[in-house]
Amino acid sequence: MSGRTVLVTGAAGFIGFHVAKQLLAEGADVVGLDNLNNYYDSALKMARLAILRENSRFSFVQTDLADREAMAALFAKCRFERVIHLAAQAGVRHSIDRPHAYVEANLEGFANVLEGCRHNQCGHLLYASSSSVYGANTKVPFSIEDKTDRPVSFYAATKKANEQMAYSYSHLYHLPVTGLRFFTVYGPWGRPDMAIFLFTKAILEGAPIRLFNHGKMRRDFTHIDDVTRIVLRLIDRIPAGNGVAPAGIYNIGNQHPEDLMHVVELLEKALGRAAIKQMLPMQPGDVTETFADVEELIRDTGLKPETSIKDGIADFVAWYRDHYKV
Repeated sequence: MSGRTVLVTGAAGFIGFHVAKQLLAEGADVVGLDNLNNYYDSALKMARLAILRENSRFSFVQTDLADREAMAALFAKCRFERVIHLAAQAGVRHSIDRPHAYVEANLEGFANVLEGCRHNQCGHLLYASSSSVYGANTKVPFSIEDKTDRPVSFYAATKKANEQMAYSYSHLYHLPVTGLRFFTVYGPWGRPDMAIFLFTKAILEGAPIRLFNHGKMRRDFTHIDDVTRIVLRLIDRIPAGNGVAPAGIYNIGNQHPEDLMHVVELLEKALGRAAIKQMLPMQPGDVTETFADVEELIRDTGLKPETSIKDGIADFVAWYRDHYKV
């Protein structure tokens, strides 16, 4: 990595922070982009950013993906050899209430990233997709060969659109692109709107945790250290194209879905407290199970997520107690 400059969008976000931090550790110069919006506690974003700023090879740009002129100027100035696009408006349920935020960040913003890569000879664009593109598919595990044309949330629809937008740019302009379908990423510095963070906070505060579908859910929880390791391995794995678009897609998941109630039990043990459980019906836009088939990832990189849910939760709880002094 040494000696080259990599753009990481969403650098103050959960995955972006970890990826940028590891890139810096491996000798890359990193430009981190983030708009520092208030979708969740901005103090957490600022704390992540403060750690990155300790490294002199990190520079930060605060701008919005949807700002076409600012994005074009940044790409023209820096001419990034590699771009890791992790910024997005996240959240399944939030997309029901605020769809236009998803249009601006996930569609307009992604178009600006694609245009920047196209006009400035980017050698490889990695971008975040999501397991949510699989919608209500009932065949498990989810394979990258499965149909993904029936999203059950608007967030999922924007992520599916990103995959199609990336493929079209790859086909038209021979831009190498790799989509990363992340499966429920968790771990230290995680997002406060995700289940493990929400449950930990509530249990420690003696507040109820909300268990939708009466707790009958399964998720392929994927630890951030595994995700970071895989993303960095993929940076220089350029899709071949084989005469067509040089475009690839990978599932980034643990290949081991966990029952939500088991996750709650592990949190109770790690925290030394019982959870107050509030059983609720299924929410609009949600799915009962996610389960990643990572055959292609293993074949092409030799890597797969390996952190057990028990070890991952212990790691998260240790960080949470230290960061929030509880």
